[in-house]
Amino acid sequence: MNPASQPKSAIDVPAEPVGVQSARRWRIAAAAAVVIALAAAAGYWLQYSRHWVSTEDAYVEGNVVQVTPQVGGVVTAILADNTDLVESGKTLVELNGVDAQLALATAQAQLARTVRQVRGQFATAGQDRANVELRSLDLARAREDMARRSALVASGAISGEELVHATHAVQAARASLSMATEQLKRNQALVERTSVDSHPDVQAAAAQVRNASIALSRTRIPAPVGGVVTKRSVQVGQRVSAGVPMMSVVPLDHLWVTANLKESQLRDIRLGQPVTLTTDLYGDGVVYHGRIIGQDAGTGSAFALLPAQNATGNWIKVVQRVPVRIALTPAEVAAHPLQIGLSMKVSVDTRSRDGKRLVALDASGQNYRTTVFADEMARADEFVRHIVEQNL
Repeated sequence: MNPASQPKSAIDVPAEPVGVQSARRWRIAAAAAVVIALAAAAGYWLQYSRHWVSTEDAYVEGNVVQVTPQVGGVVTAILADNTDLVESGKTLVELNGVDAQLALATAQAQLARTVRQVRGQFATAGQDRANVELRSLDLARAREDMARRSALVASGAISGEELVHATHAVQAARASLSMATEQLKRNQALVERTSVDSHPDVQAAAAQVRNASIALSRTRIPAPVGGVVTKRSVQVGQRVSAGVPMMSVVPLDHLWVTANLKESQLRDIRLGQPVTLTTDLYGDGVVYHGRIIGQDAGTGSAFALLPAQNATGNWIKVVQRVPVRIALTPAEVAAHPLQIGLSMKVSVDTRSRDGKRLVALDASGQNYRTTVFADEMARADEFVRHIVEQNL
């Protein structure tokens, strides 16, 4: 047999170079690693990531309480400045109170005069009652005298002229009694079913005292809430009008986060879902915990100053965002204080979907109130009580 025509044996096939085999093993290992990584990523997404909604379009918000005067006047003192921490009720600004003091003094004098006048009306009514009793006695005596004289005229002991005089005396006494009775009714109508302090004239004068007292107290403008002073715009010597903001107070113990979520992220958002938050201020080492407490009634663009006019011109779809309100844990905020406007990174755990998507119509929201003005009327009433007691 021709050697050239004989088949080559297995040992005659040239072996692959070692480098090629190594490259093939690396490719297989890399492909396996990619498959494992993709499987792990898919498993992570299925078990964990798909249940979380995240955004960095979130900011700290709070109440910016304006400090405004209730009466106008010239500023004489400013007792707090930006960055100052003030307590609720602390006087922040003082206005010139001279005019208010004069008005209060005038009202007090008028109240004292009115109390004395009403006391005089009560005394006059008492005198009128005594006068009616006296006139009644006069009429009774005149009638008795006329009866005696009638008997004497019948016996001829006296003339008929004296009987005429006695009759005239009865008529005069009756007229005097009638006048006294009318006078009593007229004066008694001014004071009946009342007392000095509850008399309408006294109450009207007391109202003027209360008004002047409250106006004077309002020349000292207190902090409606405790917090940090900001946005001071008032200056000493400036004339301010009622209702014009002079500064603001931010209570940093009541803050929340507003996260602007895309409409495509809202499907699984429910009230009460837990939220984890971080901020650039402290970095990822400080994690805040909160919960969803509400969604706004519309998208941000719906309440914009100039809402989009989608019915005109060319329309381009833009993904809308809805503000979602997140309550923070007070202890965590106290440990790591926040400020209004700070940006936050928000991650919402949507695995629990038992809550409502929107707040119920009958749900009661957060109430905000101040009590620094609650005792204005009490102080004014004390002024009135003191003046009335002094003039009774």
